[in-house]
Amino acid sequence: MTPAGLAFMLISVGAVTLLFVWCLYKVLSGKKSPEHLAHVEPISEKDLEKR
Repeated sequence: MTPAGLAFMLISVGAVTLLFVWCLYKVLSGKKSPEHLAHVEPISEKDLEKR
C-alpha cells in the first residue's frame, strides 16, 4: 500500500469512528425527562368497540 493510500484509509476510518462516538455521546447524554420519550393517546370508550 502506498503512503497516500494508507493516509487516506486512516483519515477515513478515523472520521467515521469520530462520527460514531459523537453520535453515541449525543444519544446517551440526553437530558430529556422520561415524559418526553413516548406519548400514548388516551382511548375513548367508543374507540374500544372498534378494536
